[in-house]
Amino acid sequence: MRSFEKSQAFLKRAERVIPLGSQTFSKSRTQYPLGVSPFFIERGQGSRVWDLDGNEYVDFINSLASITLGYNDPDVTAAVTAQLQDGVIFSLPHRLETEVAELICEMVPCAEMVRFGKNGSDATAGAVRIVRAFTGREHIAQCGYHGWQDWYIGTTARNLGVPVSTRELTHPFAYNDLASLQALFDKYPGQIAGVVMEPMGGTEPQPGYLQAVKDLAHQHGALLVFDETITGFRFANGGAQDWFKVTPDLATFGKGLANGYPVSAIAGRADVMKMMEEVFFSFTFGGEALSLAAAKATLTKLKTQPVINRLTQHGQTIQAGLKQIIAEHKLDDVFSVSGHPTWTFLNIKDARGSTVFDIKTLLMQEQHQRGILCLGAHNLSYAHSDADIQQLLGMYREVLPLIGKALDSGNLRQFLRCDPLVPLFKVR
Repeated sequence: MRSFEKSQAFLKRAERVIPLGSQTFSKSRTQYPLGVSPFFIERGQGSRVWDLDGNEYVDFINSLASITLGYNDPDVTAAVTAQLQDGVIFSLPHRLETEVAELICEMVPCAEMVRFGKNGSDATAGAVRIVRAFTGREHIAQCGYHGWQDWYIGTTARNLGVPVSTRELTHPFAYNDLASLQALFDKYPGQIAGVVMEPMGGTEPQPGYLQAVKDLAHQHGALLVFDETITGFRFANGGAQDWFKVTPDLATFGKGLANGYPVSAIAGRADVMKMMEEVFFSFTFGGEALSLAAAKATLTKLKTQPVINRLTQHGQTIQAGLKQIIAEHKLDDVFSVSGHPTWTFLNIKDARGSTVFDIKTLLMQEQHQRGILCLGAHNLSYAHSDADIQQLLGMYREVLPLIGKALDSGNLRQFLRCDPLVPLFKVR
């Protein structure tokens, strides 16, 4: 049986100086059951990572979908290493800013001009500021997850510290429900500056839905912003807007843009982007050259190699395999499969007297023992091999029937070697 003693001991040390012991909520102990999970990763190579205790995993989290090519991709590492010899940040812009912006404009349908940030939250918050400036309005309609900034997080259960006045300017609407968006335009006539949404999460858009959202936004004088922090450079080289053939006014990108290096981007219509000559969106590290070198290498590889095709094929294999396992063991009341093949979700429901969190805890306990790192969504990378996919499906062939047995026993918790996870803020 795998040990996580070093991870647990180091977590105690980390929590003395870092709230939750992590810089990222989704990487913290709130997401992983204590005693049966790793809490720190030492290194990664290709599709695999090694934790503080030396345990090896095939990684299907991929740093929250920011690793698209694989850990330590040789082309990206070579580009960053070469740039490191010349410098990281300078007193004037570096040519890489223009070169990467040109690549994005070449690949992304909506992109006529580009500005860079460091996190997806930077980009979405910047896009909100632009659409407000462009339209002269203040209210925002939003759907999906958009990061930590006040304008969005104030609409969620994690709104502590966000002024009420800020919360009152952003309004959620339901995905695939055009009437819920229309209701916002009716409630705030002439006041909504933009519609900000993830074009797809775990649920596929109904035929014509995304185009209808765009048409409705324009009908009411608002702009459409696609948050493509995850879908960008994953669903297709041009993102979900390329995949679904619906071009927004603006789009935001991050994560896979530079295969894990910290850079994000706002891209869109030139007349709207020109507002950034007046809107203040500026920070010292916006043009940091190592991340831009990584972005250039990543985008070049996407253009020249069948990255998206491989991700899609592997994802289709996972989806088909999971559906077969669920059906074979009569677990349809517990599990379902959804999402784009490159970002496949295994959904869990309360079932047979057990909660989602009890079931998820048992799943994570058992997958970690079998060398799989996953948080419920399978974020694929170009480095994943056929053998990696089969190892994942092999884990599910063992663990899902075990969960079915535990549920049928009437006391799933007796199968746990830890306390169950507790309900948390759900991002999607």
